[in-house]
Amino acid sequence: MTDDRAEVVIIGGGVMGASTAFHLAEAGVDVMLIERDELASGSTVRAAGGVRANFSDELNIALGLRSLEAFERFGARPGQDIDLHQPGYLFVLTRPEDVALFEASTVLQNAMGVPSRMLTPAEAQQLSPLLHVDDVIAAQYSPRDGHCAPESVVLGYAAGVRRLGGRVRTHTSVTGIDIEGGRITGVQTTGGRIATGVVIDCAGAWSPQVAAMVGLDLPVVPVRREIVVTEPMPALPEALAFTIDYATSFYFHREGQGLLMGYSDPRAQPGFDTSRTEGFLEGLASLAVHRAPGVLDAGIRTGWAGLYEVTPDHNALLGEWPGVSRFLYATGFSGHGFLQGPAVGEVLRDLVLGQRTVVDVRPLRVERFAEGALRPERNIV
Repeated sequence: MTDDRAEVVIIGGGVMGASTAFHLAEAGVDVMLIERDELASGSTVRAAGGVRANFSDELNIALGLRSLEAFERFGARPGQDIDLHQPGYLFVLTRPEDVALFEASTVLQNAMGVPSRMLTPAEAQQLSPLLHVDDVIAAQYSPRDGHCAPESVVLGYAAGVRRLGGRVRTHTSVTGIDIEGGRITGVQTTGGRIATGVVIDCAGAWSPQVAAMVGLDLPVVPVRREIVVTEPMPALPEALAFTIDYATSFYFHREGQGLLMGYSDPRAQPGFDTSRTEGFLEGLASLAVHRAPGVLDAGIRTGWAGLYEVTPDHNALLGEWPGVSRFLYATGFSGHGFLQGPAVGEVLRDLVLGQRTVVDVRPLRVERFAEGALRPERNIV
């Protein structure tokens, strides 16, 4: 049987893989996107859908801002309704050290074009009326941020790939990567061999298994994160800010006529288990009763669990590995991957083409851990 061929093979059909495939196909590259299940069936479709640029790290601000601009134009390019809402992100702060962090972040964000600002507790409550603010010291608000439908983003990019002549294969697992003379020559899959000289690892929580096929150790750990959606709450304001209690990570935003809620459960152990747990609901209730007690009046309509792919400094791994020619990777986003998908796709396109990247992501290379050049992100959930 004759091998199939592609200039670039991308492994992983979530937002990173789909965005990268779209931007490469748009640039005229013969690209093939491979997903072992359905598109957006992994972490992307299980995300909370937040889109924002209000980070503490300069690179994350740049990636978030560029992606936010792409989400705003998504209906025209690639051409898909993604149910984008921009009521803003609201971080509620109860500790003096957190206020200092967000004040410094606001200065940096403003300098880079993000219109964030600090608020009083009363102003925060106006944007999120469900809040209990007696112990709140201050808040930070970024009015351009919001949320959209992750699965629609992936499907929009994938449809664009196909229109541009790229190929998308689902229900196809990668079983090996062929290397000859230090160079990638092909990818072995359950659907046959694909001859290629470039592989991009966008497999999310499963990216270390792919990287191991070329001898690269990616320090990525899967951690379960759960989300629930309430029954309709008729009194919700139309423009309810995406609200986050920074000290506890409890968050909520409007989802249809109800609320989507979650928090980062510190009891969650590393692993690939995505089953829902009773302990999560108990922990969620204990946080909600203090910060937004009104949400407890609504019943739970549905819920799910997904995986963060977490690195030691809670920041992404993004670059090209010099150990084998040519293996690229984009993983380890530690909870802020979906919202950076559009910009990361552009960065990977630029790396493949050997041109200057739209954002200089060299500090996010995996080598930073061996070099002691960690780059911690603080404004995360």
